[in-house]
Amino acid sequence: MAEEEGTYNRDSLKNTFIVAFLLCLVCSVVVSGMAAFLKPIQKYNKELDIKKNILTSAGLLVEGSDAGPRGESVEELFAEFQVRAINLKTGEFVESVDVSTYDPIKAAKDPSISIALSNDEDIATLRRLENTSLAYIKMDNGVLDKLVIPVRGYGLWGTLYGYLALEGNLQTISGLGFYQHKETPGLGGEVDNSKWKKSWQGVSLFAQGEPSVRLVKQRSSPGSREASYEVDALSGATFTTKGVENMINFWAGDLGFGPLIQKLREKNAGELAAAR
Repeated sequence: MAEEEGTYNRDSLKNTFIVAFLLCLVCSVVVSGMAAFLKPIQKYNKELDIKKNILTSAGLLVEGSDAGPRGESVEELFAEFQVRAINLKTGEFVESVDVSTYDPIKAAKDPSISIALSNDEDIATLRRLENTSLAYIKMDNGVLDKLVIPVRGYGLWGTLYGYLALEGNLQTISGLGFYQHKETPGLGGEVDNSKWKKSWQGVSLFAQGEPSVRLVKQRSSPGSREASYEVDALSGATFTTKGVENMINFWAGDLGFGPLIQKLREKNAGELAAAR
């Protein structure tokens, strides 16, 4: 018998569209709700990862660990650092910047708060440089103990992002680590190799006041002055090796954190003279 006129047909095209629409609506509400719920957690995890990378580069946290040598938490160890906004041109602290929300990498993309770099200046292939960056300073009984600065520069396939840590003498490197890069695994990706990263410890950053780190295939004679500025090149990764060398020397130089380092040296020298 034919279906009577007006009988409800749940398999009609109209009902199919209604069900599909309602299903999409419910799913979008659920996804939006989960995104809003997870956003604070994601933000916390991102901030925690940054702190871990800074502490690891400074030699205060074993790589891959969530606790210090005496069981301190990441938050406890990081609390020993002052986070300061730095005017890269002058090396002065910038008190007007909220360091909890400021992002130097985003700032570098804004022409109103960054500068364009010439080809001669841009050895790290950044194109633009933020006017203000961040530095992480650790004091010990009023004496500078560690300085950690963010570094970035182009390798083979993209920009490497990391942190360079200096000892309180502002000459000796205490560590280097990268938290993001696109280098080839087994070649340029060896920037993540813990043995290679450890080889940066104790390397001298400056020679006669100029950033002078060199990544070389063959090291100079042990104990020689030249050897103190050298780090082993990454085998088979010429572009990444050169990129890392250029990056470190750029950020330690006059366009990077060089003015800050100079001011901190002068401050240290003044405090030592006053203590005598």
